[in-house]
Amino acid sequence: MPMSYFIGLSVVMFAMGILGVLLRRNPLVVFMSLELMFNSANLLFVAFSAYHQVLDGQLFVFFVMTTAAAEVAVGLALIVAIFKAKRTIDLDQMSSLKG
Repeated sequence: MPMSYFIGLSVVMFAMGILGVLLRRNPLVVFMSLELMFNSANLLFVAFSAYHQVLDGQLFVFFVMTTAAAEVAVGLALIVAIFKAKRTIDLDQMSSLKG
């Protein structure tokens, strides 16, 4: 497969992730959009790694996936804590996060 297919798919995935982060107000959808952006970057890492016949890109994907998993765990814990305190998870209503 040509490299342009992987680049095009990654650009489309990243653009969908950006639109999801900017346009949606639900924090769960925002986290899914961030994961979509991480996965588009991972696709490029793997594609360029395979194209250049080196394993550096594939190794870097494991670090990105580990970081993304930790980000989701912390983010979901924050969402649960905010929901317990405010009874909503709408991002527009969370303008003040006083303790």
